[in-house]
Amino acid sequence: MKKIYATLLGLATLASMAFGADDKVYKLKLASTWESTMPVLGEVPKEFKELVEKMSNGRIEVRIDYPSKHKSPFAMLDFIKSNQYDIGYTASYYYKGKDAKTMFFTATPFMMNQAEQTAWYLYGGGKELEAKVYDKYNVKVFNAGNTGMQMGGWFRKEINSLDDLKGLKIRTAGFGGEVMAKVGMLINTIAPGELYMALEMGTIDAVEWVSPAYDMALGFDKVAKFYYTGWQEPNGETQFFVNKKTYEKLPADLQAIIDGAAARVALNANAKVFYENSNFLDRMKSEHPDIQIRSFSPEIIQALKKATDELLDEEATKDPLFKEILDSQRAFLKKAREWTKISDYAYIDKTK
Repeated sequence: MKKIYATLLGLATLASMAFGADDKVYKLKLASTWESTMPVLGEVPKEFKELVEKMSNGRIEVRIDYPSKHKSPFAMLDFIKSNQYDIGYTASYYYKGKDAKTMFFTATPFMMNQAEQTAWYLYGGGKELEAKVYDKYNVKVFNAGNTGMQMGGWFRKEINSLDDLKGLKIRTAGFGGEVMAKVGMLINTIAPGELYMALEMGTIDAVEWVSPAYDMALGFDKVAKFYYTGWQEPNGETQFFVNKKTYEKLPADLQAIIDGAAARVALNANAKVFYENSNFLDRMKSEHPDIQIRSFSPEIIQALKKATDELLDEEATKDPLFKEILDSQRAFLKKAREWTKISDYAYIDKTK
């Protein structure tokens, strides 16, 4: 892998030197939704910066601002649209309040897993549909890494029935929060840095964050002992939002470097989070035996699935492009899940 990377880096540098006779330096500003200290997510912008600067032989310089600097972690779409920043590192579904269609490119409850989502995005028309959504915002999008299957959250008490969810205060994000609200939960969007305190003080009863690789560092297990498997985000794609006009002003070789660097860090992030989830789960079992891993009952899952479909179908009646994306995802999932069942699921089931 290191030899392949070195070869790619060398070729990119030679191409950059060959096509960049003017030696102009392009200074790009990148804003991140997540702090540099956030596991996995905080490392992606730094790796992107390093790759872009090396591959361009210094013709691109990237300055990174984290939320502690820009103070607006969920303003990436506005930042990039207005050209306040050239690049934003974020998750598309954070902007559902501005445009409901954006959620499809991060995660949709009860929809595709990581492999299915990636296949749909690259070869099933997803990337083209994404462009239809983001072109009006002057934003070009590159995938930046996928969290994979996310957990259903940390709960202070065991959840046995739908009645246990009614009135329960949970911190969550995205469309999953709307689904939870529809079955009677109270939704809170507390900032990441305040989550542990809110959970400890009882401001919230539960928190849905990501998965062991991300969650354990935040200490939720010290307060909430019931850790539920997920349904709301069967994958979690993150993105680089790039100002389209800025991108189009770059020479072709530098555009290719932006494309290649984004793809490389996404691949690394995908592998790293799987690796870290495996390690943290193993440690959780040996070092934190008081953590109870649970799955929601069939009754709860059926109610959540019904609420999800009703909300999606309702939104589809209001927006033709929303319906086009939803229909596209559902059609591909119908085929893709059959393959997932007789490949991954069958292999796991038969080799337990």
